[in-house]
Amino acid sequence: MKDKGLHLKNKFNKGYNFDELIQKNPEIEQFVTKNKHGNFSIDFSNPKAVKELNKALLFSYDEIFVWDFPDENLCPPIPGRLDYIHHISDLLSTEDQVKILDIGTGATCIYPLLGVAEYKWNFVATDIDLDSLDTAQDIIDYNNLDGFIKLRQQFDEQHILKGIIEENDSFSATMCNPPFYKSAEEARGANRRKTRNLGNNAVRNFSGNNNELWYIGGEKAFLHNYLYESSLYPKISKWFTSLVSKKENVESLRDSSKKLGVSQFRVIHMNQGNKVTRIVCWQF
Repeated sequence: MKDKGLHLKNKFNKGYNFDELIQKNPEIEQFVTKNKHGNFSIDFSNPKAVKELNKALLFSYDEIFVWDFPDENLCPPIPGRLDYIHHISDLLSTEDQVKILDIGTGATCIYPLLGVAEYKWNFVATDIDLDSLDTAQDIIDYNNLDGFIKLRQQFDEQHILKGIIEENDSFSATMCNPPFYKSAEEARGANRRKTRNLGNNAVRNFSGNNNELWYIGGEKAFLHNYLYESSLYPKISKWFTSLVSKKENVESLRDSSKKLGVSQFRVIHMNQGNKVTRIVCWQF
């Protein structure tokens, strides 16, 4: 299967070699079948198949050989997450020693894992959920990556950077995949629509617990809070960045950034299959 529009440096931009993926993660073999076009694929409405596929993709890196997390946690699509890493690399092309702040790393710790595997970057990764941080720490320990990735807990759900930033912190960039929805009910409604479209009304193929999926006020409120708090710590990072799913939120952020003294504001477009998303980047 070939993904459309992935970054040129993305190792999955030519599609998947299922023979190689089965070698990396034998658990996926039971889910691989030929589709109606005669190509090998999996049933993307099956959450177990999706999880094992993404494990296989991640295990294609020699640095990572354990990636276990509860089924209720969001299972990130590796090619798309990897694209964000490559675009950050382009943004930091002149940097030698890269250190990234990953906001809301989740139980999977996916951006730090990919950033270390691809570029040997250093990370500070944050989350508000202690269980997610415990799982992420286990993944870090099992893969012997403690020298590259450090975790911090955010104790106040009203803040994003405040309470996380320490006195001597200095980052090349921050990155974030914000919650999309305004409430748990909105997230459940979106899941019902998604599973109907996939032809499977019984399960959610992407999972995700509350703090991963929704935030009071939704994506817009989260992004504006993030933008405002970045203005309180303008020198701690060369670039502040975030994924933005809704186009209208980009212009809203751009308008607010002018009032907060942002000196550069960039939008990087990412196209993955039929999905279009953006990385918004700003600096002071």
